[in-house]
Amino acid sequence: MKYTLTANKKEIEGGITLTQVLYEDGVLGGWIEKESNLSQYGNCRILNNAMVYGNAWVTEDALVYEDARVFGNALVYGNAKVYGSARVYGNSVVFGNAHVFGDSLVFGNAQVCEASWIFGNAQVYGNALLYGNAQVYGKAKVYGNAQVYGNAQVFDDAWVYGEAKIYGDAKAYGNALIYDDAQVCGGAHIFDIMYYS
Repeated sequence: MKYTLTANKKEIEGGITLTQVLYEDGVLGGWIEKESNLSQYGNCRILNNAMVYGNAWVTEDALVYEDARVFGNALVYGNAKVYGSARVYGNSVVFGNAHVFGDSLVFGNAQVCEASWIFGNAQVYGNALLYGNAQVYGKAKVYGNAQVYGNAQVFDDAWVYGEAKIYGDAKAYGNALIYDDAQVCGGAHIFDIMYYS
């Protein structure tokens, strides 16, 4: 077995009891509610004060560490990393080489994958999809059925939502709002208080 459950327990909000894990190499790990939260296969780990609970699952070579939480029905797999004080929950999925960190939130049915990063206080939720080398950070929000991909960046207080897509080397920042069926691509920059639909 890759890990065992220790006698160390703690209760969190909602009356959920978590147990700390101990890896076979002697490393004291993070906290899980039940063994189905962390696969016994692959190199996946939950470390530090990180917590995984509910029906959430960490598998393959994924890492969840520092003060991050993964819960609900969320899935983290591949080489994905969730860390800092990030929260991944609902039915969201983080996979590939994606990084979710800082105080960022991924929830609903959102997917963050490939080599994309979400950090700062950014939020990706609803049915949003973030992939490629895309980055969402600052206080930016991507939600609804929006997609951010390629080398696109959404940051500051920008929002991308509805059926909007931002891709290529495009950037949305400042107080930009990109929504409805808008498509922003190439090297376009949408910034300040600009509404693009």
